[in-house]
Amino acid sequence: MAYERVNWENLPSTNTPINQTNLNKMENGIARIENDFKNAGAHNSLYRGKDITNLFYDGTLSKQIAAGTFDDIFVGDYIIGKVSGRKYLVADLNYRLHTGDTECTTPHVLMIPERTMGNAQMNDSNITTGAYVGSKMYTEYLTPFKTVINNDFGSGHILSHRNRLQNAVTNGYESGGTWYNSTIELMSEKMVYGTDIFHNIQHGTNVPTDYTIDKSQLSLFRLDKSKIVALSDDGTRTGWWLRDVVSSLDFADVYISGIADSTNASVSSFGVRPAFLIY
Repeated sequence: MAYERVNWENLPSTNTPINQTNLNKMENGIARIENDFKNAGAHNSLYRGKDITNLFYDGTLSKQIAAGTFDDIFVGDYIIGKVSGRKYLVADLNYRLHTGDTECTTPHVLMIPERTMGNAQMNDSNITTGAYVGSKMYTEYLTPFKTVINNDFGSGHILSHRNRLQNAVTNGYESGGTWYNSTIELMSEKMVYGTDIFHNIQHGTNVPTDYTIDKSQLSLFRLDKSKIVALSDDGTRTGWWLRDVVSSLDFADVYISGIADSTNASVSSFGVRPAFLIY
């Protein structure tokens, strides 16, 4: 079926009463976008929030991702995990395409869990030695959460790619990092807020190691700021960890109230909400 190009003046505004006629107009507008704008950029610009679970598990989405058209995928859409029943949100399309010391050439969708997957410490004591890569979170505590995600999506659908992560700290700032094979990682302040807030990047005459491919805010958080605040499984707001070093004691986090924050590395009541790429 062919569609005419979108006439934006005919689409209902945000102040238009919701009724079936206006819903039909919106659906027709989305259908026209799908037909006219078959690319990641367009689909990163529209929040939809539709259940696309069946399309993923029957293979439809994988074909559309591989084609780079992302026909049935918009920001805010979600997939229910096959084993855990967790809800995972589409947060961005092609976020890391063409990045890496070995170029990422595979079209992909960046997913995050809607709720935190459980709690864990960054380290057993209040240290940030070794930065994110040197943390117990990276080496041990993230593992069971990776297992849940792999079981839900199938390890063959999780895209392994190259990401630059920090691995050294000097006087409370990140002083070293390199390229690693990466699948499932904690997010950074830039991915959540679009900028560094507590992340320690100012250190006089020394240049901190802040080289990163994750240098812009995820489309999900740009289009719906409320998604920055996370709930735990019992439905209450909870803080959740980010991977940035703030000081010799603290890592960055999103606090329970939604403010940008930093917390001692040994705190065990903060949630784990990792990001990963599917294809």
